[in-house]
Amino acid sequence: MTIPAELKYTKDHEWVRIEGDIATFGISDHAQEALGDIVFVELPEIGREVNAGEAYAVVESVKAVSDVYAPVAGEVIEINEELEGEPEKVNTDAYGAGWIAKVKITSDEAVELMSDDEYTTFLEE
Repeated sequence: MTIPAELKYTKDHEWVRIEGDIATFGISDHAQEALGDIVFVELPEIGREVNAGEAYAVVESVKAVSDVYAPVAGEVIEINEELEGEPEKVNTDAYGAGWIAKVKITSDEAVELMSDDEYTTFLEE
């Protein structure tokens, strides 16, 4: 299982890459493994305001349907439209081509974010 050092993680197994005032969201490698084969991703609408900890997307796998929660607050400015036709990208490249949304951070509101080491320890507990 991969846990990139440059990302931050939540206890709900989401990841966030923060570059200036833009945050890219996705689900962790651990989450996609637990879900199994992903067959559908319900993406948020561009322009939607999301609060930290709020469900903003839905991932459906052969096993379950799961909400995906925003790690930080902001306005959705871009969605990964490729997931509409190829949701399996979340399985094959969770931290790259499988990203879900990009958000312009509008406040310093965030859920508790963990470093890669903290997330590894969290998974081991």
